[in-house]
Amino acid sequence: MNYSVKDKFYQYILGLQDTITTALEAMDGKAKFQEDIWKRPEGGGGRTRVIENGAVFEKGGVNISGVHGELPESMQNYFGVKDANFFACGLSLVLHPKNPMVPTVHANWRYFEMYNQDGNIVDQWFGGGQDLTPYYLFNEDAIHFHTTCKTACDKHHADFYKIYKEKCDTYFWNAHRNEARGIGGLFFDYCKATDNMNMDEWYNFTTEVGNSFLESYVPIVKKRKDLPFTEAQRTWQEIRRGRYVEFNLVHDKGTLFGLKTNGRIESILMSLPPHVQWVYNHDPEAGSEEEKLISILQNPVNWI
Repeated sequence: MNYSVKDKFYQYILGLQDTITTALEAMDGKAKFQEDIWKRPEGGGGRTRVIENGAVFEKGGVNISGVHGELPESMQNYFGVKDANFFACGLSLVLHPKNPMVPTVHANWRYFEMYNQDGNIVDQWFGGGQDLTPYYLFNEDAIHFHTTCKTACDKHHADFYKIYKEKCDTYFWNAHRNEARGIGGLFFDYCKATDNMNMDEWYNFTTEVGNSFLESYVPIVKKRKDLPFTEAQRTWQEIRRGRYVEFNLVHDKGTLFGLKTNGRIESILMSLPPHVQWVYNHDPEAGSEEEKLISILQNPVNWI
C-alpha cells in the first residue's frame, strides 16, 4: 500500500506539470517552456521545464523530480537517524512575471519516504503549499488567492486553512529583515498517518491543493499583466526580488535539502529571478504604495 502511494503521487505530478505548463504557455502567448531531462548519479532524476523572456513571464520554472538513495549524513543528523535511505518526489514551481503589477508565485507539493537498511519504510509524509509575493498590493488579488486556498482546504478539514495559513506566515518569514517574503497562502509539512488521517487521505488533500493552483493564480495574472508601469516601479520590483533571493538562500528548507543531497543545481536555483537589485539602506517613500506593501509584510493579516 505504501509504495502505491509513492507511485500514485509521482504519476500525479507528471500530469500536473503538463497541465500547468500548457496553461501558462497559452497565457504567455510568446515563450515556450524548454524541457530538460536529468539524472542524479546517486539515484533518480527529474524533468525541468523553464520559461524565459516571455510576454508575461520573465522567468519561471515548473519542475518535477523523483530522487532516492542513501540519506546524506547531514540529513541523517537532522532527522536523528542512522544508515537510512530515502525517496523524495515533488513538483516545485516559481514564476517571475515581467510586469511588477503581477505577483511572483511559488508552489510545491511533495512526498517523502525514509527506509531502514532492510528496505522497510520507517517514516513517510506529504508536504506542500503555495504562496504569493506581490510587488504592488491589490487587496482583491490577495483575497482571491486565499479564498481559493481555503476552498481546497475546507473539502478536507474545517481547520486546515487556518492552521496552514498561519504556518505559511511563519515559514516564509525573512527573520533578518523582520518581514514576510510575501502575503502567504498555505504551507504544510510532515503530514503523516494518524488516527484522523491516513496516507491516502493526505494524498487526496495534497492533490486537491495542487489542483487548485491554476485557479488561485491565473485570474490574477490575466487581470494585471497589461497594466502600465514605470521604470521606478520596475526598480522596486527588482529590489523586492532581492528579498526573495535572500529568503531562498538563507532560510528555505527545500533549497538547503537539494543542495545537501547533491541535487541538480540548475533546477534548485531555478527559483532565482533574472534581474535583481540590492540598494543600500533603501526605504520607500512615506505614504507610497511601496510603503503600504512593507507595512503589510511586517504584520501579516487575515485576508478572509
